[in-house]
Amino acid sequence: MGLQRTRPSMEILSGATADVYFARANSILEREGLDPVVLMEVFTREEAVLCGMGEATNLIGHVLANEPGAIVEAMQDGDLVTPKEVVLRIQARYRAFALYETAMLGMLAQSTGWATAARRCVEAAAPQPVISFGARHVHPDITDVLDYAAIVGGCVGASTPAGARLAGLNPTGTMPHSLVLIFGDTVRAAEAFDRDMPPDVPRIVLVDTFKDEAEEALRVANALGDKLYGIRLDTPSERGRVTPALVTEIRARLDQAGFSHVTITVSGGLTPERIRYFKDSGSPVDSFAVGSYISGATPIDFTGDIKEIDGKPIAKRGRIPGRTAGPRLQTLDLAGWRE
Repeated sequence: MGLQRTRPSMEILSGATADVYFARANSILEREGLDPVVLMEVFTREEAVLCGMGEATNLIGHVLANEPGAIVEAMQDGDLVTPKEVVLRIQARYRAFALYETAMLGMLAQSTGWATAARRCVEAAAPQPVISFGARHVHPDITDVLDYAAIVGGCVGASTPAGARLAGLNPTGTMPHSLVLIFGDTVRAAEAFDRDMPPDVPRIVLVDTFKDEAEEALRVANALGDKLYGIRLDTPSERGRVTPALVTEIRARLDQAGFSHVTITVSGGLTPERIRYFKDSGSPVDSFAVGSYISGATPIDFTGDIKEIDGKPIAKRGRIPGRTAGPRLQTLDLAGWRE
């Protein structure tokens, strides 16, 4: 999954996004005529779902593609990593890649945080699927990265075309409240959706805008019949949010009316704990749409350590000098980045 070998932005390649002390260190080393071959290892202290590695190795691949003797070894997006496990190892002249440590660690930290949060939701919901709805909580320049990370973490889909495209999927979504409000009636909005959307777009209708959710679900089901794939519940906190009892009632009423094929998606402030609440209650939810819990996940810290200089083991205090075993690391073919 993920776009590969797309040239990183000039902001990143220029070093403008790097901690300034790396640029200062490079300048000092250049003036002093020093540029040793170093071995750098990257790890995290937490168990996590690794993500951002495709982006990080794409950056380092562009940077070191023509660097003689450079070796890059890495784990892959989606790998479950253990504390202190080496996920990335770079062997090259220090000044050739030093400026990009900040960017690489940031790519890994942010995406791994998102992917790990998504995995917690997916595990809580299993076997029911989880969809990423978190794009509205982050800057639009990174919504694709967020949704890609959520899918790496186990979500079956994401709401933005950009994020779904990175993962090789089609975007997943229903309809906004604004559409229903403008039509003034849920059934009218559903009928327009059905008329105007391509056949391959599932007919999933939001049913909490105007009337009782169970009533609206039945009205929409009667209007669309077999074409209705599902309904989504997003009852706001002002009205008590979606509850297991509400889902159970709607499921029963749909089944009694002959609409057992209609699925029920629940959204609105979901967390792993709240998902487990629905599961433990036996609530017949078919899928969960999660937003802020994934998008608001704390980045997972990664550290880059120099462990060898010109083949000699070395490390700062608290670390063990020399190369760490990394049996799951795979060597990258840097020739694939040469222009």
